[in-house]
Amino acid sequence: MSTQFVPASFFDLEGWSHATVFPPDEPVWKALGETLVAYLEAWNDWRVLADLPDGVHLLGDRIFIGPGCRIEPGAVIQGPVILEADVEVRTGAYVRQNVLAGRGTLIGAHTEVKGAILLPGAKAPHQNYVGDSILGRDVNLGAGTILSNVKNIGREVTFRAGRETVHTGLRKFGAILGDGCRTGCNTVLNPGVLMGPGSVTYPNATLRSGHYPARTLIKVRQHQTTVELDRLR
Repeated sequence: MSTQFVPASFFDLEGWSHATVFPPDEPVWKALGETLVAYLEAWNDWRVLADLPDGVHLLGDRIFIGPGCRIEPGAVIQGPVILEADVEVRTGAYVRQNVLAGRGTLIGAHTEVKGAILLPGAKAPHQNYVGDSILGRDVNLGAGTILSNVKNIGREVTFRAGRETVHTGLRKFGAILGDGCRTGCNTVLNPGVLMGPGSVTYPNATLRSGHYPARTLIKVRQHQTTVELDRLR
């Protein structure tokens, strides 16, 4: 497998306490699925170190919430989940099993996250879906961004990288967004999208599975026509 898909090319893992979730010299998606489940199974420090208001719903006892976290009423957190210090989870959010969220991440109102890794500073602030995906440091998802994780035909997720078809070995695999990526509002990422660090999408973009190199701008062009209302009468 090309070295362009190892963690060093997508994320700054230096100093992050959970960096070992990424198998050495393996493609970035190898941290998901069974690897993430096993990592959380081995974790034994299940504590809530932040004050939680009434109306926060914790499901199960394998939940770690670090100091300084701000969890708003109406949020649902189902373990196993690790939320590092200073994570914010807003009202209506659903953190649904096998989630590892780094320090200072944001899971916004009515956002659902499952089977995912959020590196420190990543943000999914407004009505997002993050399924079986990895968000790098300081990633920001525009409102309504969807990271779809299952093909309609239910087969293994593959993607194109140049002329190569890459087999991930995963039936559930959403997207990998390298450090500093940003998506415009209502962007849809189909299963098997890898955005290199610093890449950006226009609003309403739909990305096919594939590898988008670092600092790529994915544009959407619309043809608009303006007509005076009086001319329609």
